[in-house]
Amino acid sequence: MTQSPTLPVAPATPVDTDPATAHGAGTAPSVAHGPAAEPTGVLARFEDRARRDPQAPAVIDGARIRTYQDLDAAAARVVAALGDRVRPGDLVGVCLDRSTALVVTAVALARLGAVYLPLGPRPGERRTRAVTEDLDVACLIGDPAVLPEEHRSGEHAPLPLPTDGVNAPAAAVAAFTGSGRGTRRAPEGALYAVLTSGSTGRPKAVAVAETSLSVALDWYRAETGLAPGDRQSLLIGVAFDPHLLELWAGLTSGAALVPAPDDTRWDSHVLTDWWRDTGLTHAVAATPTIEPLLDRPWPQDLKLRHLVVGGDRMRRRPGADVTATVHNAYGPAEATVVTTTHAMRGTDPEAGDLTPPPIGTALPGVTLVVTDDEGRPVARGQDGELRVGGHCLALGYLDPGLTAERFVEHPAAGRLYRTGDRVRMNADGSLDFLGRLDDQVKISGVRIEPAEVEAAFEQDHRVRSAVVTVLRDTSGHSRLVAHVRPAEGAEPATGDLLAAVRAWLPEQAVPAAVRIVDGYPLDANGKVDRAALAAQAPDPVPSRTAGTDDLADATATERLVLTTVRDLLGRPGTRLGDHFTDAGGTSVVAARLLAIVERETGVRPRAHELLLSTDLRAFAALLDQRRTPRPEGA
Repeated sequence: MTQSPTLPVAPATPVDTDPATAHGAGTAPSVAHGPAAEPTGVLARFEDRARRDPQAPAVIDGARIRTYQDLDAAAARVVAALGDRVRPGDLVGVCLDRSTALVVTAVALARLGAVYLPLGPRPGERRTRAVTEDLDVACLIGDPAVLPEEHRSGEHAPLPLPTDGVNAPAAAVAAFTGSGRGTRRAPEGALYAVLTSGSTGRPKAVAVAETSLSVALDWYRAETGLAPGDRQSLLIGVAFDPHLLELWAGLTSGAALVPAPDDTRWDSHVLTDWWRDTGLTHAVAATPTIEPLLDRPWPQDLKLRHLVVGGDRMRRRPGADVTATVHNAYGPAEATVVTTTHAMRGTDPEAGDLTPPPIGTALPGVTLVVTDDEGRPVARGQDGELRVGGHCLALGYLDPGLTAERFVEHPAAGRLYRTGDRVRMNADGSLDFLGRLDDQVKISGVRIEPAEVEAAFEQDHRVRSAVVTVLRDTSGHSRLVAHVRPAEGAEPATGDLLAAVRAWLPEQAVPAAVRIVDGYPLDANGKVDRAALAAQAPDPVPSRTAGTDDLADATATERLVLTTVRDLLGRPGTRLGDHFTDAGGTSVVAARLLAIVERETGVRPRAHELLLSTDLRAFAALLDQRRTPRPEGA
């Protein structure tokens, strides 16, 4: 892979690969290489498929099937509509959901040589403003009704994108703004750029070349056998880079993509029903979404052959009844979606073990090095920081300073990305994931910098400062708590503060709770003692309504719902009058709540019924109504 000259690397850091001098006497060093790989193309593979079998299904969207020829023609129309307004190398913010329109847009931008920058279907106003202030974004593509105000009022070029089917936009435009644009452009050769959490409080963008994505796609097709006649999910949220693996894996293999309805993210039963109803053969999903499936009998009537999961630590192995091969995958965006995997099958001797599996061995073209603080490889079996190199590496961040900090160059091991992840390399070269070396945390499978969350709160004039801590429950799940010190004379309501930061942060980064404080405990070095701060708040958000505990006069179903929500959120102050999302509920928590409710009551509610309920009491009443037998003749 050719590195852009505009993205400098740090001075050479010695990485000794000599087993005799590994830091940890006398054993092999923690250095491993995947099989050889040769970068290929991505767009050219799709176009070859469109020429060879134009009538093959490319996108199966409910009852509507679009062929490779249809998709090819639709992308050509979008290219023509954009004309010379979007040039090669331009960053284009894509504000679409998982849909046929998204697939057409990805192909069209690749043909233009533009850089696909996925922002999600409803990007927050402040987050988008931060991106466009920093980056030279040519335009945003999406439904004008949900674009940020600055782009709603700017110049619009209508785009002939599909407006029917799953998650389709009501209309689609390329929105140009007359105000100034940021200065940072993508490096030469970038196919896409994605945002990752930034410790400065502003999101940072990392650019990836077509050749790097091609290596990951070649592995995926070879490992899973994805081929014409198969059906590949399009399930991962568009703001996160694994959706690019799904999208281009389908288009470069001759398989059909199947966009997922939104409620599949919230309810594991709906997810497996969708797999069954669509005849899906290959899927990619976030680990927290799949974990509930492994705790109950695996559906035996699925065509699903391969399931790639990642984004969070897998806490157990699939059971012997799981008929799909489950690939536990690891990979930061800076190393092109996936760098290591571990395949698990129901026939394995370890099937069903309630212990975390390894994150696996290096993919083709990937180099793994586990180092100490000085950059020297540790001996196998010792903990250290994972550094990744090879064809998988991104071009770098769009901020050259950030690139120099995280991507290091040296004569012995080549260019490496410092992941900040703590791992252990086993004798066979596989890795065990042990956690983060810094303050970065994962919430529902998404990497979050607490500093970014703190900065979002501090944009509010009512906030003098904010410190974010992490609470972990007994099952290992994490939740964010924001400790806010108000500005002088201000008395902000916690609900108002949460509502304000939702416009700035992705869903997973919005804290489950806010606690108003007068100050922060300090450690011996004068820094905020985050551990002491977290310990001060076992119930981080006091109930918004004074009075006796709701459980005193609650029905049995109300007690079940309330105690479950309190336990899942770690918020004992939650009341029956609270709405689920206002109380801090997320898609992952909703999936767990619905699973528990079904197990305890026999009623199987859907995610939208929880979300549309006015409060938790109304949701409990719905459950009672569902399980109360009707009188004869009623």
